Amino acid sequence: MQAVGRSVLTRGGRVVVATAGLMVLLALQPESVRLVEPAAAGLSPSATAVRTLIISEQARRYLALQYRSFPTEFMGCMIGEVHGATVIVQRVAPADVDPPQSTATHVVPKQTCEQAGWKGTVGMIHSHPSGERCWYFFPGTQVTSSDGQSFLRQPYPVDAIMCGDEVVWIARNMVQKQVPLTDQSKRANVAREQQRGNRVHSGSASRTGVDE
Repeated sequence: MQAVGRSVLTRGGRVVVATAGLMVLLALQPESVRLVEPAAAGLSPSATAVRTLIISEQARRYLALQYRSFPTEFMGCMIGEVHGATVIVQRVAPADVDPPQSTATHVVPKQTCEQAGWKGTVGMIHSHPSGERCWYFFPGTQVTSSDGQSFLRQPYPVDAIMCGDEVVWIARNMVQKQVPLTDQSKRANVAREQQRGNRVHSGSASRTGVDE
């Protein structure tokens, strides 16, 4: 009986050690990995189901004006509502950014949208003045870019990049999509979509902003 007792205790000790080791490994995981879970970012479960981004005409005009006015990156707070699987951006308010913190390749806000007084924020948007590197994953990989890492640290259901005449955006399902902002870009996107056919893979772009 004593031998059996020692064996049980030994197995129990191994379980405790293994559990403790697992907890240490989880604690050492990069913060960006842990923040993929909606609960960790303070999100409701419905935030993971967002599949469509709708941008109002007012917000489109503001974005176009900002994009043409500044050679450096700008950042805005997308204000709107979440209706099921759809995020509706009613307007875009300027984020609180010091001029030295906005360059042609990066922009850093001083405080959150809520701290700046903007309520109803559903996501952040910033521009890439060169119209390049408008992606959340490095091409052909599942490795997140700096923009993707930044999104994982935010509490909002969506994030977006202003890139010329279209907005590149992403939701918590980590699928990147595009929304054309002008009629001309819409026509061009339809032509490109027809050339591509119906092959849309996980993580690839949908030019309409809606799953196909």
